[in-house]
Amino acid sequence: MKDMRTAIIDIGSNTVRLVMYRYSKDEGLREFGNMKKVARLRTYILPNGEMSEEGVQLLQDLLQSFKQILEDYNIKDLKIAATAAVRQATNNAEIVQRMQEQLGMTIDILTEEEEAYFGFLAVVNSMATPSAVTIDIGGGSTEITLFKNKKLLKTHSFPFGTVSLKQNYVNNTIITENEKKQLRSFLREQFMSLPWIVDVGLPVIGIGGSARNIGQVYQQKIGYPISDVHHYELTKQNIDTLKLELGSMTFEQLKQLDGLSADRADIIVLALEAFAALMDVVGSKHFQLSKKGLREGLIINRIAGNNTAVFDKYDVFNINARRIAFEYGRSEEEVQTLSSLAEQLYREACLLELFDYNEAHLELLTRAAKLYAIGEYIELDSVSQHTFYLIANQSIPGITQIERIKIALLASYKNKEYFERFVQPFTEWFSKDEQKVLRDFGALLKFVYGLNISRRNIVSKVTLEKIEEEIVAIVTTKRSAVAEEYQANRQKKHLERLFKCNLMIKFEVEGWNK
Repeated sequence: MKDMRTAIIDIGSNTVRLVMYRYSKDEGLREFGNMKKVARLRTYILPNGEMSEEGVQLLQDLLQSFKQILEDYNIKDLKIAATAAVRQATNNAEIVQRMQEQLGMTIDILTEEEEAYFGFLAVVNSMATPSAVTIDIGGGSTEITLFKNKKLLKTHSFPFGTVSLKQNYVNNTIITENEKKQLRSFLREQFMSLPWIVDVGLPVIGIGGSARNIGQVYQQKIGYPISDVHHYELTKQNIDTLKLELGSMTFEQLKQLDGLSADRADIIVLALEAFAALMDVVGSKHFQLSKKGLREGLIINRIAGNNTAVFDKYDVFNINARRIAFEYGRSEEEVQTLSSLAEQLYREACLLELFDYNEAHLELLTRAAKLYAIGEYIELDSVSQHTFYLIANQSIPGITQIERIKIALLASYKNKEYFERFVQPFTEWFSKDEQKVLRDFGALLKFVYGLNISRRNIVSKVTLEKIEEEIVAIVTTKRSAVAEEYQANRQKKHLERLFKCNLMIKFEVEGWNK
């Protein structure tokens, strides 16, 4: 798949949203436009099952405005997907025909199975969690999936969502305690009807706007040090606490609540009740959040087609690390050089018992090597600060938020002073021993980076030998490496502190000793 620009219009029961994307082999998938309108189409379903003329006209007006935006951006590749509100309307065939005749826009009404599948597809291509139960609660339907080892096992779509639950269980703006009891009984009964999720004990992953809002509210509540909800995790206790706190607020208080979209103020407690009920049935203690959902699943499917090499759900981080490195001026060869040298040096240090070999440590080290010092793209004089900010403050699919901060600390390592400055907001995340490991690995990466300071990828091998009380690093190069030799000797003090002995560095060109 070559460079392309495409768009998705997602006609949901609560909102109608236009998202524009571009894709290229080097940059990967990038979102560059995102607009929505809260339409609550589910509320326009009449007692006879039809969507009212008012609702159909509202949809037509929205699509007309989105069509103009697409024309202004010259985007011709478009997928329009409709979910529960249109799917459940008995006059949906007429709605589709009308939009085709009046606007020349083709609407694809997703089946329940398709809607669930695309949500799953987005999750496994953006998160590291290997097995989970997902829930995507929209305005008019709720999709549940079960996957293990990133393979989809089961899907189900319930014909209720936050908007329809409000219509059926809430008489006024905010749900009462008696209404909550009825709702909880209903939700438990519905989820218990799926024997394949009962007591499986897996994490529950929340997809969609309500889940994201809950994460944002909780992060604001605790003063979370970064602003991102993708792969954020709450405990069952956190969910229950939010239920109590938000459930006791007035509508006006909810509208003013930091992190909560005002248009979800009347339905957020209903979503919380659904998440809590599902966690009880699943026997889950962990609620994870995915920023990626139906639209991302649709676009992944649209771009990849049958080419599984475009997206690899088992190698999510590395695909995105290459994309980020390319964005900040790194060639794929340079990324591989740094990663390979970091692995070699770590393994050599383990052979000399300078480190205790740990597979998770090696993975962390090689991942950080791929992004080391990317901040130089912005400014050479403040590489460390920019590197830490760029990594810590962007969502990187395939890793948790804690893993992302670890990588940011390693990839930005300059010295102990800078490390302590960057780690300060996250000291509760890492023990003193963990911080020491991160400092040590940061020092190792700083040395490794010096071995490719000319960015010519000429160092092919690094070995370590212990000779009496001294360690000798033998650096094998493809040709003369004057710049690397100078830089390595400048940075060797970091390894001497780490190894607690003198370090001598010998550079050898392949085929002859220097």
